[in-house]
Amino acid sequence: MTPRPSSSGPDPEETAAKKAAAKETTTGKKATAKKAAAKKTAAKKTVAKKAVAKKAAAEKTVGKKSVAEKSVAEKSVAEKASGSRAPARKASGKKAVPAAVRPVETPASPALDAADRERLLAGTHHDPHTVLGAHPVPGGVAFRVFRPYALAVSVLTGELRTELRDDGDGFFSGLLPLGEVPAYRLLVTYEETVQEAEDPYRFLPTLGDLDLHLIGEGRHEQLWQALGAHPTVHDGVAGTRFTVWAPNARGVRVAGGFNFWDGTGHPMRSLGATGVWELFLPGIGAGELYKFEITRPDGSRTFRADPLARRTEVPPATSSVVHASDYTWGDAQWLARRAEAPAHEAPMSVYEVHLPSWRPGLTYRELAEQLPAYVGDLGFTHVELMPVAEHPFGGSWGYQVTGFYAPTARLGDPDDFKYLVDRLHQAGIGVLMDWVPAHFPRDDWALAEFDGRPLYEHSDPLRAAHPDWGTLEFDFGRREVRNFLVANAVYWCEEFHIDGLRVDAVASMLYLDYSREPGQWTPNEHGGRENLDAVAFLQEMNATVYRRVPGVVTVAEESTAWDGVTRATHHKGPSGFGGLGFGLKWNMGWMHDSLQYMSHEPVHRKYHHGEMTFSMVYAYSENYVLPISHDEVVHGKRSLVSKMPGDWWQQRANLRAYLGFMWAHPGKQLLFMGQEFAQGAEWSEAHGPDWWLLDPEYGAAADHLGVRDLVRDLNAAYRATPALWRCDTHPSGFAWVVGDAAEDNVLAFLRLDADGTPLLAVSNFAPVVRHDYRLGVPDDVPAWHEALNTDAARYGGGGVTNPDPVKPEALGWHGRPASIRLTLPPLATVWLRPA
Repeated sequence: MTPRPSSSGPDPEETAAKKAAAKETTTGKKATAKKAAAKKTAAKKTVAKKAVAKKAAAEKTVGKKSVAEKSVAEKSVAEKASGSRAPARKASGKKAVPAAVRPVETPASPALDAADRERLLAGTHHDPHTVLGAHPVPGGVAFRVFRPYALAVSVLTGELRTELRDDGDGFFSGLLPLGEVPAYRLLVTYEETVQEAEDPYRFLPTLGDLDLHLIGEGRHEQLWQALGAHPTVHDGVAGTRFTVWAPNARGVRVAGGFNFWDGTGHPMRSLGATGVWELFLPGIGAGELYKFEITRPDGSRTFRADPLARRTEVPPATSSVVHASDYTWGDAQWLARRAEAPAHEAPMSVYEVHLPSWRPGLTYRELAEQLPAYVGDLGFTHVELMPVAEHPFGGSWGYQVTGFYAPTARLGDPDDFKYLVDRLHQAGIGVLMDWVPAHFPRDDWALAEFDGRPLYEHSDPLRAAHPDWGTLEFDFGRREVRNFLVANAVYWCEEFHIDGLRVDAVASMLYLDYSREPGQWTPNEHGGRENLDAVAFLQEMNATVYRRVPGVVTVAEESTAWDGVTRATHHKGPSGFGGLGFGLKWNMGWMHDSLQYMSHEPVHRKYHHGEMTFSMVYAYSENYVLPISHDEVVHGKRSLVSKMPGDWWQQRANLRAYLGFMWAHPGKQLLFMGQEFAQGAEWSEAHGPDWWLLDPEYGAAADHLGVRDLVRDLNAAYRATPALWRCDTHPSGFAWVVGDAAEDNVLAFLRLDADGTPLLAVSNFAPVVRHDYRLGVPDDVPAWHEALNTDAARYGGGGVTNPDPVKPEALGWHGRPASIRLTLPPLATVWLRPA
């Protein structure tokens, strides 16, 4: 029931009781009663005078209606406004209302009291719906409207128009003698226009109790459907529901292009203890710009982008955009089969892409016409998109996110991004995306101190400030913040059909002392340096995503030896922690060691042989991805081919040998764009890959095309050879042939399918041909044939190959019952399969 305003007047029952008591009073009390009656009579006269004045004002603004018509209309307000719900009454000078229907009451003043006016003007009213809109009061229905800059406001009920009194400062009010609140609209007159509109303050909340309960518990797994801006139809009226979580705010208002960025007239209501504010604005639809105007605890105001905005303006503009998707997906077949095998038991070779610079200037839809064809031709199973979520600074490559629920508007709208994902799926290519829950930038229009106090960030400044990037770390211990992030992970997978999330900077989340000196961090409750809140968040995120979206994979960029990154969350390890629950983990150790080895001149490599073999000591401790990512080809680290020693021929030969070794090594593969054709320059987000290197008019184009052809053939052979991926995460899928030939710079190993079918991979990282190089092999393979050779002439190599099948000899070698003799080309990797 709507609370009675403080200015509602006396209660009828209480007045009757006082009259009964008055009959039994003394003479002095009777005199007091007569005095009160006289005051009541005077009040009635005052009300009558006000009614006359109100009638005169109405006659002035109605327009072409005659004075007589207005008089009749005002006398029959109740009949016409109530419609069929009230009995017809004769138009007469007296209002005949049966006592059973309406008791005799003293009409209440419809105007707002001073306190409510002040709070609405100051933007600190927590429940404007209780005072604005239409409310039953003694004497009828009070209408109160707050429309700054309006010259006049009228209430339209049926065919009747009644002008409200101008109370100043944009407030308008009126009391209509109605039995109940009618259906009504507002007619608002401004200096140059007249607008007919619905009153936002006549609607009940659009958010249900279940939504609020889940938000309060931090368990709303589809949070984006509750918070943010949602075009909807509410009580038969089209508009947009605005909701935002701001528990520390004294008041919140919606500002946008629809109110000339002045939110004064659109205050939101607080929905209880959840900290959620809500307002349904009729007539507002998709495409409108908006922000939330928040009054902080200290009384100051700030304009903030919506944390759950699903669309944004194109940076550097920062407004949120109301969005409604009408995209129809065409990837049902892909979604149906992607869960057939877990990622660690399926082929996965990933092409990492920075969308804005892959083909600079292309939109999502234009990329959809080129990227699937290019990636599909090269045989990669997946693309990994560097962060797609909105970010203000392009030079961050997307790793400093301000719009966690919005694809960057630089390349198009959210439906355009869906189209790109859809086309990749239809081409048989999975889509992974980088996800950044570790931190966020300090922009004063985004998440930092969102409602005037630390909200998304930790309240302890030492815990909040990220020491490396000048950003803020999320407060993973706060349930609403954890919900914001967990739901965000689900959002990308459910709404955009993303097949996997590569979680950035996991190590910075896991350790309280990450990049901090003694005295700059506080141990956890057990005295350790582990961030227990972050651990719980990652476990919840992984468990929720895997439960809700079958077939997806989560990948951790985790650079330490944390125990159990890819272990199930309910399985505890030696450290006492349950697993983090990721599907895969980037093998940063392999990447660092192997690149270090390859950067040495071949003559020195024998002293670093262990850098290429050490990865097998821990290869099965986690489910690994072997990443050659964007981080390894920027900021002075040089491109992949430029890391290699020697002249141009040797650099390319080293690169080809390294790629052959990488594709055969246990683990999934990831290669950053441009490295597939031996780009010599570092990557720059300003211009992207050097595609001109592949132009036939360029004299050295064949050198680059040769490396690209090798990558295509590596992917084709990899996908066709289950031994290279079926048992990726089990020791039974790998066996050394020779791992200690440091003097020769040779590495040889077997990869094995579940049924024992082998592939023999041999890498010669010396710049000399090794003839009749003997290797031990199983004795149950009658002959081996060369499946791939990185020194083939078509790749730009010297053409030193083993063209004929190689038969084993009954001569034990390397601890095996048989052996073969091979010609090992210089700086090359050779794959052999059973003939």
